Amino acid sequence: TQDNSTQGGPSRTDNAQGIQNSDWRVVLDWDGHQPATEPGNPDIMYGQRQEGTLSRIDLTTGEVVDIVPQPGVDEDYERFNWDAPIFISPHSPTRLYFGSQRLWRSDNRGDSWKAVSGDLTRNEERFALPIMGRVQSWDNAWDVGAMSTYNTITSIAESPIKEGVIYIGTDDGLVQMTKDGGKNWEKIEVGSLPSVPATAYVNDIKADLFDANTAYIALDNHKYGDYQPYLYKTTNGGKSWRSIKGNIPDRILVWRIVQDHVKPELLFAATEFGIYFSVNGGEVWTKLTGGVPVISFRDLAIQRRENDLVGASFGRSFYLFDDYTVLRAVSEKQMQEEATLFPVKKTWWYIPRSHLGFYGQKGDQGADHFVAPNPPHGAVFTYYLKDDYKTLKDVRQEKENSLNEKNRDVPFPGWDALEAERREEEAKIWISVEDHRGNVVRRVPTVAAKGFHRVAWDLKYPAPDAIELESSSEEPLFDEPSGGFLAPPGTYTATLYKQVDGKVEKLSKTEQFEVVRLRKGALAGSRPADVADFWRKYEDAARSASALNLAFSNAKAKVKGMKLALANSTANAGDIDKRLHDLRMEILSLESKVSGNQSKNEPGEKTKPTISDRLFSVSRGVGQSTYGPTETNRKSLEIAMDQLAETKRDLESAQEKISELVQDLLEAGAPWIEGEPLPRR
Repeated sequence: TQDNSTQGGPSRTDNAQGIQNSDWRVVLDWDGHQPATEPGNPDIMYGQRQEGTLSRIDLTTGEVVDIVPQPGVDEDYERFNWDAPIFISPHSPTRLYFGSQRLWRSDNRGDSWKAVSGDLTRNEERFALPIMGRVQSWDNAWDVGAMSTYNTITSIAESPIKEGVIYIGTDDGLVQMTKDGGKNWEKIEVGSLPSVPATAYVNDIKADLFDANTAYIALDNHKYGDYQPYLYKTTNGGKSWRSIKGNIPDRILVWRIVQDHVKPELLFAATEFGIYFSVNGGEVWTKLTGGVPVISFRDLAIQRRENDLVGASFGRSFYLFDDYTVLRAVSEKQMQEEATLFPVKKTWWYIPRSHLGFYGQKGDQGADHFVAPNPPHGAVFTYYLKDDYKTLKDVRQEKENSLNEKNRDVPFPGWDALEAERREEEAKIWISVEDHRGNVVRRVPTVAAKGFHRVAWDLKYPAPDAIELESSSEEPLFDEPSGGFLAPPGTYTATLYKQVDGKVEKLSKTEQFEVVRLRKGALAGSRPADVADFWRKYEDAARSASALNLAFSNAKAKVKGMKLALANSTANAGDIDKRLHDLRMEILSLESKVSGNQSKNEPGEKTKPTISDRLFSVSRGVGQSTYGPTETNRKSLEIAMDQLAETKRDLESAQEKISELVQDLLEAGAPWIEGEPLPRR
């Protein structure tokens, strides 16, 4: 970062809040420049201050060792670019390459260095170069103390296929390559590349990950008022180059290029106005959107283990495309299919830990606390729909818009057509998740719109709460998650479905994926499968309790309606009045077994443990842990389930009495009551 040091931090955390400023740390001061991490040993990384002030940093201790290569006796100073390039050899994790005006090599992590080239730049006297069209006087206001030097190496790449095949680029229009580790160098003038000006600056060089004779180069000439994209490829070891800018628009500088490590044809380019990708080696480029700002992206990197694309912008932070493997499967043939569900990444099974609180992105810290969201917790599904699913109304309105544009008559569609429009439901798209036995675990609803989409399954079973026909509009007091408890680790499948005009069809082939335990706790606990079995038992009990609570509310409302119906009937006084009173008292008595003494509940006084109390106790015991149920949890659930069964039988008996009494009311001339079968007369 400029003036804000070199910093490191996670792209996701395992807590409920996400990524905070405190998750990041400063590993080197001053301006921050190109870093590198030792492959296989993430505790060793390399950071830079400006103009090649290179350091090796031990992240286990935080200690910093300056490892800048030094000129020998009677040698002149080293000319380092303001953002000097560092490169770790793919053939040895302890071998570094570093560029000044010459290329340096270290085989011991920078403890010692050897120059493997002479000056690879034009080695000009910059005070003698023209500025604004002419050479300027010495008496002008020169100040180069805090500026980049000139005639410097800007980019380094070594072929991972053939050791010693190295490319470098410079800020003064040169590409140099060696096939023998630096013993012999071949100079390539960038002006010799098709349509490239001789003054172009080499922004980036990448050696192909699959072919020793292939390399890529990104150049720009904006310092000379030229903003065209210059992106080239060689397939014969630098003998010739061809443009692969494809359809990247004019006046869009290209800063970086990276190649996928699995599919050779998949390329990414960081440009002045966003990030582009190509699935055919640069013939056609597509701009990535998904919330990425239209701004200059100066660097790109791929985290190979996670298959994440990281883009660093100029002044607008950096962005991650989590698991871009979907792009490996994109093709012309696939894009012409109605729908595609792409392969699903291995999913970690865990419960996000509390940090600032158990729920809510900022916990209890307030709105001014910065938190960046984690990637979605659970299995992430990526799918593609070729077209929108249009309703009858959409089709009619499109035709009418066309007629309106031509100033033609718009015919009346007819009453039958309008009624068909009114009755038609919008298309539905969902992903069905099944376990290894073929049982549906979750239906994940998603968007029925043209294009690429992502949706996550949070690894939970559906919420067991009963459905109210007239839902309460009250806002929840706490920002707690909905849904059931976690499904166990194991093998699952996902299938994309559509429902159009009532007809359900499978849209994609089924994708299999694994849900894998992230970590074990300090205590062994129960097997995950046994924990999940207990969660399912709890959900069954919670489902019954929720249904009972709603049934009690409905029964009380029905009794209230029956009292009004009785008042509007011709029933004789006495019998029905007494039966209705007794029925009300019976229902209230039963309800207290589930919810407790309402008079005590009102001021918050403690009551004898109810079914709800016992279930809440179990939920607290197992809802935030994969340890499994304690003996107390098991006993509490057993008691609650026994009480639920008894209360359910008693309520069903009361409901039968309600139905009998309603019929007696109807026969006594009372009005019909909502929810009952329609009267016979």
